[in-house]
Amino acid sequence: MANSTTVTEFLLMNFAERWQLRLLHSMLFLLIYLVTLLGNLLIVTVTTIDPKLNMPMYFFLRNLSVLDMCYVTVTVPNACVNSLTGNSAISVAGCATQVFLVIYFAYVELVFLTIMARDRYVAICQPLHYPVVMNYHCCVQMTLASLLSGLVYAGVHTGQTFQLTFCQSNVIHQFFCDVPSLLRLSCSDTSSNFLLILFSAIVVAGGCFIFITMSYIHIFSTVLKFPIREQGKVFSTCVPHILVVSVFLSSILSVYLKPSVNSETIQNMILPVFYTIVPPFLNPIIYSLRNTQVKEAMKKVVLRNFYSGK
Repeated sequence: MANSTTVTEFLLMNFAERWQLRLLHSMLFLLIYLVTLLGNLLIVTVTTIDPKLNMPMYFFLRNLSVLDMCYVTVTVPNACVNSLTGNSAISVAGCATQVFLVIYFAYVELVFLTIMARDRYVAICQPLHYPVVMNYHCCVQMTLASLLSGLVYAGVHTGQTFQLTFCQSNVIHQFFCDVPSLLRLSCSDTSSNFLLILFSAIVVAGGCFIFITMSYIHIFSTVLKFPIREQGKVFSTCVPHILVVSVFLSSILSVYLKPSVNSETIQNMILPVFYTIVPPFLNPIIYSLRNTQVKEAMKKVVLRNFYSGK
């Protein structure tokens, strides 16, 4: 069906009407954004220049950091500008682009987290096979497959959404364009869209979650045979990873599988924060500050820059 929309632009929502609260919201988001960029950029730097970190685990960590910087840039800067200027209008093309990028980066983020769980499974449970199973060519192929399949996945969902007719209100009750909010504005039949979302939730989100869960069950069963000190190191990294994946998936599913009823509650605006902003913010902390090798590499980089600046 051709795109017969009668809407030329959409209006995004702010977290508050008062200028003081909008300013506070913008400063908070900007702070989180800058910390996220700095943390992920630091990871990219140290995993690139330190030869000791030339391993599959850090190859995927570097990719994840680049992805997170792009992911958080899609929504946060625009939300800050909208809050400060009070101009929340976004064109249909701009909205479609934002929908595509959010879905694309969320999909690739989930696949990367799944691949990293597999990497840890092979390293801990099958250490002798690790150099063969997780060789460089395999890592590159998995990365390319994730990026290319993400284009198809995001393209299908975006195309299916913007084939609809939007003839009701043009106010999106969200701080960025997302599929559930757009479906609530459509006067077309959205049953096929919901079925596509449900199918994606079962196959993609459910499949990745089951794979990650099974990987960590095998990891924990193996780690219990380790000395107590080694167990603590593994658990301190694995448990936060599981928590981030759980928050990431539960927030996405709660937003996308919610019945299409117009609602302006603050809860509906906060939930997407847990899959668009929180994971990119927490990933550097989980995968770096709790990793001795990365922390040592970071210290070297900081000290090198400090003494070179003198």
